[in-house]
Amino acid sequence: MKQNKVGSVMTTEVVRAAYGTPFKEVARLLGRHRISGLPVVDDDEKVIGVISETDLIIRQAETPDPYEPKKRFRLTDLTRDARSRAAKARARTAGRLMTEPPVTVRADDTIVEAARTMARHRVERLPVLDEEERLVGIVTRRDLLQVFLRPDAEIRDQVVEEVLVRALWLAPRSIDVMVVEGVVTLSGDMERKSETKIAVSMTQRIDGVVAVVDQLTYRSDDAGLPGPDERAFHGMAANWLPRV
Repeated sequence: MKQNKVGSVMTTEVVRAAYGTPFKEVARLLGRHRISGLPVVDDDEKVIGVISETDLIIRQAETPDPYEPKKRFRLTDLTRDARSRAAKARARTAGRLMTEPPVTVRADDTIVEAARTMARHRVERLPVLDEEERLVGIVTRRDLLQVFLRPDAEIRDQVVEEVLVRALWLAPRSIDVMVVEGVVTLSGDMERKSETKIAVSMTQRIDGVVAVVDQLTYRSDDAGLPGPDERAFHGMAANWLPRV
């Protein structure tokens, strides 16, 4: 099933820094372009790290105050996070300031995959790489949210064409498909219970779908039938049956 790729929503003109870019130049880049982070690349345009506003703030926050008494050594100063903060506090270049390894995505990843990566790593932007691991773009949370701006009519057309017609081999009007504010309601009578599961599962995966209301009925419950025949049902459609 066709899903929008990261390459379709990413920004291709990427503000970047090199390993040796001075600290103040990094700050100027962020301020001039009104961005909160950027990737750091090597001479081959491969991403070696990322810098966020937080990294710069750490640099300022960890700078010692000459009027404060010297801090005593603590065991917590030996943790990886503490060592990282201390290194950033002394950083004079992008290479010493950056966070590594970088969290990235590929241009041909789906928007859903990119969103999951962002959520898992709690980041606001992802450098986008091509097949040769080179930087080709940047994608932000705002970019990924564009998928929910799809018109309801466009979503409905995709449900009918890709789910009902191509996957289930049904007539376009055999099932009623209603889409309101991204919420898809499927209603009608189908031959098998497995078909209803396929219809709902595939619809949930369509870009821009907020939720699916299942009002489908079926004439026969084939949940307990042997696997081989069911897996062959209508070719690709069987791949969408939920696995338990």
